[in-house]
Amino acid sequence: MKKRNLYTAAMLTLALSAGAAAGCGSASKTAATTAAATTAAETAAESTAEESSAAVSADQEAADKVAAMIDAIYVQERTEDTDRQCEEAKKAWDALTDAQKELVSGEEADPDYFGRDTGDASRDDALNADGIGEKELLVVSFGTSFNDSRVDDIGGIEKALQKANPDWSVRRAFTAQIIINHIQARDGEKIDNVEQALERAEKNGVKQLVVQPTHLMHGAEYDELCEAIEKHKASFESVKIAEPLLGEVGENEQAVNDDKEAVAKAITAEAVKTAGFDKLEDAEKDGTAFVFMGHGTSHKAAVSYSQMQAQMESLGYKNVFIGTVEGKPETTSCESVMEAVKKAGFKKVVLRPLMVVAGDHANNDMAGDDEDSWKNQFTASGAFEKIDCQIDGLGSIADVEKIYVEHTKNAIG
Repeated sequence: MKKRNLYTAAMLTLALSAGAAAGCGSASKTAATTAAATTAAETAAESTAEESSAAVSADQEAADKVAAMIDAIYVQERTEDTDRQCEEAKKAWDALTDAQKELVSGEEADPDYFGRDTGDASRDDALNADGIGEKELLVVSFGTSFNDSRVDDIGGIEKALQKANPDWSVRRAFTAQIIINHIQARDGEKIDNVEQALERAEKNGVKQLVVQPTHLMHGAEYDELCEAIEKHKASFESVKIAEPLLGEVGENEQAVNDDKEAVAKAITAEAVKTAGFDKLEDAEKDGTAFVFMGHGTSHKAAVSYSQMQAQMESLGYKNVFIGTVEGKPETTSCESVMEAVKKAGFKKVVLRPLMVVAGDHANNDMAGDDEDSWKNQFTASGAFEKIDCQIDGLGSIADVEKIYVEHTKNAIG
């Protein structure tokens, strides 16, 4: 066997030598073939890369087109083109592949605009029907694109008001056109803005109009609402605007009123029950603090948040704190509230929105996964053992609904 191997090796050597001796023709052919193959492979690779790059570019172009369409309807002004723009944006989104949808990014646009599941919009009632009658109760809210919250929170207030006032037709209006457009584009549900709602009331021959804002306070939204109503006032025999949730603003940070006291008691009791405690004192003994996160405002009504903190203290609620997303007033910033809770010695924290709805702020700014969410800021501080979030709006609390009902009753007289 060994000899045969040696023989085979010798024959191979001779063959190679013969080929070499015969000249370079065959070797040249081989080299040329190899070079050609290499060139073809490189060309194919380049072609594939170009095709891949073109595909990526096309995907991004399609995504950018939809992003621009979303940004175009992410505005606070309704125009004669709004309905068409909403419809076209949704069609363009539906035409994207899943991969393209993930690439959608604009000034305001992102994949969540159409892609996030916020519940079943078909459960909601836009309350924009005609046939109103002579007495209308127009419930005006900022609004939310979170379907479940719109049904449970805003819808909860509307239903409570209708039940308490069966002789009045309850209708809805939102002050945030941005949200109206979002809901219309994504879910096909059309909600009146204030101007549309007032025009509807005029066309339906409404004589007595009572407006119940679900806004928290006499802030910028409330002021704008009053201005809009003033322009249409002459169209009705009587127009009355009920108080927002917290009632009159008051002169200073220590000014409280019956409304603020009722709200403080209602929201605290609900938070305590949801957290599994029988009473607030039990939570205090457990080392648990409750932090209610509002929006915040640069409007003079910002003092209302300080007043709510003063109200909690007046009630002896040592483990209840008021904060705001925007940190206006400054004492309500996340950092200030964390320091106050820490100084008070509480190691467990329950976060809950001080907002009528549990929408974007509650789900993202309060309980979101980004590092600047309140949940993660409290966690990152290292000062607390446990952080829980209750993602529930004020509108679904029965005792809060009763306050709105009382405000409407006072306006009707």
